[in-house]
Amino acid sequence: MENNIIIIGAGPAGIFTALEMLKNGSKKKITIIEKGLAIENRRCPKHKTKQCVNCKPYCHITTGFSGAGAFSDGKLSLSYEVGGDLPSLIGEDLAQETIDYADKIYLEFGADTHIEGLENTDEVKEIRKNAIKAGLKLVDCPIRHLGTEKAQDIYYAIEKYLMENGVEMLFGCECIDLILEDNVCHGVTLAQNGKTFEMRAEHVVVATGRRGADWLEKLCAEHNIAHAPGTVDIGVRVEVRNEIMEKVNKVLYEAKLVGYPHPFKNKVRTFCQNPGGFVSQENYDNNLAVVNGHSYKELKSNNTNFAILCSHNFSTPFNQPIEYAQKVGELTNMLGAGHILVQRFGDILDGKRTWQKELSQSNLRPSLPDAVAGDITAAMPYRAMTNIINFIQAMDTVVPGVASTETLLYSPELKFYSNRVKMDEDFNTNIKGLHCLGDSSGWTRGLMMASVMGVLMGRKLV
Repeated sequence: MENNIIIIGAGPAGIFTALEMLKNGSKKKITIIEKGLAIENRRCPKHKTKQCVNCKPYCHITTGFSGAGAFSDGKLSLSYEVGGDLPSLIGEDLAQETIDYADKIYLEFGADTHIEGLENTDEVKEIRKNAIKAGLKLVDCPIRHLGTEKAQDIYYAIEKYLMENGVEMLFGCECIDLILEDNVCHGVTLAQNGKTFEMRAEHVVVATGRRGADWLEKLCAEHNIAHAPGTVDIGVRVEVRNEIMEKVNKVLYEAKLVGYPHPFKNKVRTFCQNPGGFVSQENYDNNLAVVNGHSYKELKSNNTNFAILCSHNFSTPFNQPIEYAQKVGELTNMLGAGHILVQRFGDILDGKRTWQKELSQSNLRPSLPDAVAGDITAAMPYRAMTNIINFIQAMDTVVPGVASTETLLYSPELKFYSNRVKMDEDFNTNIKGLHCLGDSSGWTRGLMMASVMGVLMGRKLV
């Protein structure tokens, strides 16, 4: 089978590659390969079962058209300062210009016109002043909140647009290898419905998201695709009552705080804040359960949740950061008998585990009902746990009450985007005809910057 362009992965990076090619009048044949299902067929049975059933062969929250974006909190970060290291590759001005362009495309397909975090200048100054006192940096970033349920409608509209304009989509189809000859990529080997076949193309774009970071890392090692171990994030999902976060939620919607706490001075940051949101579970390969957060437009809880992530950078001789993070997650899952672990912050400081009875006696009730009370410190590396504790205590100066006894910490929260593929500013790898985009490439983090990378890739391919 011959194609002009093959895109592996129907997440934001792959989607926006195809979209931009169409918008620029491309007549090339485009095929998107997606391991999961079309967005209208994606279902998480937890709505009925009330607990995660560990769907096989993949988790429907992370896999399918639009990737994890369809079931995420649905937030678009509208500043080049947020979303990874792509600006260092293409330049800050081009990154911001393309963010503004991609944002208009989301609006075309039905995104909410309201932008969070633009008003309340005096209140923002007060929050920043408190952050400075605590040794933290407040990163200004306007947010367009799609909402978990609305994001699915937006991506469904994009899916229909692509199909109506001739983009071929192979769902339930898995890429198992690249076809390489003399350092040139000529296509891919695919598996679908128990059959294996080849598909050739002028260009292959790999955009498999965080879900496919481990797979891409193995391909890089096998085929000598130039790459280097990058950063891996290990952390927790924090949950508090809305009353604690009320001012920050109102003024900023999402407070992006960065710090380098003593004694290790690793980078620690907040990520993915969900006012009135819900803590959720996602499942990766090898039955790895990780925690995340969702925020709906209409459905609200009494709680706010956000991640605290500690960045780890490894050097010689270790070069397997993804495997390292997976082992941390596996150990935590073992303690929770396959479930997400939850522990009260006060119990961590007291050196004791949390019991289910104690959760039921608190003002704060977990929004992830099947999380298991326990001791996350028994699995979390000392360095990461120390960083997280010190960061929460510093954050209490900015958000009084966040370091209270009943604040909940869920584990593990892991971000797999550690494999940094070496590319030029046109996203060419050392293998001719092969390009890597989005979170799996190691250059982006999140919906908007992955979309930006797709826009720019689409323009290059035209």
